[in-house]
Amino acid sequence: MALRHNRIVSALRLVGLATAVLCVVVVGDVWSKGIRASAFQASKQASSGALPAATPTYYRDVQPILQQHCVICHRAGGLAPMSFESYEAARRYAYVIRNVTQDKAMPPPFSVPLAGRIANDPSLTPAQISTLATWANLKAPAGDSSDAPAPHESAPWSIPKPDLIVKMPEPVPIPANGNLDYVYQIVPAPFAEARWIQMAEVLPSLRANLRQMMVVIRRPGSPWLRHAPVGKPFNSAVLTSSDDARWADDDILIVYAPGSSTLEFPATIGKFIPAGSDVVFRAQYTTNGVAGSDQSSVGLVFSEQPPSQRVITVALEDHRFTISPNASDYRVEARGVLRRDIILLSFFPLLHLRGKRFEYDVIPPGEPSANLNPEIETLLRVDYDLRWQISYRLAEPRFLKEGTEVRAIAWYDNSPKNPNNPNPEASVKWGEQPGHEVLAGFFDVAVPATVGDRKILVRRH
Repeated sequence: MALRHNRIVSALRLVGLATAVLCVVVVGDVWSKGIRASAFQASKQASSGALPAATPTYYRDVQPILQQHCVICHRAGGLAPMSFESYEAARRYAYVIRNVTQDKAMPPPFSVPLAGRIANDPSLTPAQISTLATWANLKAPAGDSSDAPAPHESAPWSIPKPDLIVKMPEPVPIPANGNLDYVYQIVPAPFAEARWIQMAEVLPSLRANLRQMMVVIRRPGSPWLRHAPVGKPFNSAVLTSSDDARWADDDILIVYAPGSSTLEFPATIGKFIPAGSDVVFRAQYTTNGVAGSDQSSVGLVFSEQPPSQRVITVALEDHRFTISPNASDYRVEARGVLRRDIILLSFFPLLHLRGKRFEYDVIPPGEPSANLNPEIETLLRVDYDLRWQISYRLAEPRFLKEGTEVRAIAWYDNSPKNPNNPNPEASVKWGEQPGHEVLAGFFDVAVPATVGDRKILVRRH
């Protein structure tokens, strides 16, 4: 049986591009600590001696690293204050790049999990750090432009040319200043027939202001947002029924946030979209002193053949908690038991402004519920940061048996020490908008494509 499970896991390994972000906020933090550099500031340790036999060059050695780990934010219109998309742009910041990567200030420390092995770990390898340092010390040689990675044929998309592009019907106006609520837009039924999705990607039109976007497939008949406006931006204040705001087990297609990569599955698995489904965009924007508007799109690549495995997004939630005023480490837990065997693929934790830390654990089947010391395995633990809301893909997809208990645990900082906290004196309850709090532990699982019942999990209270 173990051999069979290993084969399943091997067949389900996700294809994806591990990306990381040099985030504008963290760049600001680094500069504020004194690492302010012009094009070629004096290095920490001046290089000496002859050039190494294999001299790193921009086009052959450095550009691939920057493309993989940096330009998702260090690009024109991106979150970061400078672009690394060309040789001249990167050359001016060669010493900055060297210093912050050697100091492990970049990629951002909060982006690296405290526990668990993930495929999209943003950490640079020692060899990559050494390459960047040597390149800077040698005064950033360009090399031969013919060594550059081949340009992507489907630009501006990272995935192949989409079979379908679903766009927000109207631009979302973004003011220059202030705190913003979540914004929704519903695109009614762009799927005349059922579809299997192999790849997806969110393409923002105003990347610098988009903190997070969740694209949801709302199945026909779902009560979620049923009375909401269609085809124009709105927030939860316009909802007339409390049931409209309650998550109804609709399937998350893809989540975009700084650091996110595209959604890419091998041909054997995919996301299923029923005919007549709606697409719901839920966006969290931030202000930066400049007014603008965003009209994001999601690009979809269809599976060429119906896959043998279906990916379903499952959620562990708790709506009943109240965070005490000034609490600096308030703990909330949600639990559920698997109703069938699954392959666990990835995690997406969701908290709001007071989120501090998040953890996913599993307890094997057969453990008595009254056992005060069950066998607990931590699959992921992360410091939560609003600047890094991504899906964490397991380095090795994990087989979990029916009866396994899955736990999502969140810690919150409602104290004055939390710079994001709007009111430390408030008792904070569950709510839809960023000023409230949530505990939502999403995770993707793969099951046979013939499984039609999405009730994968029985929640425990």
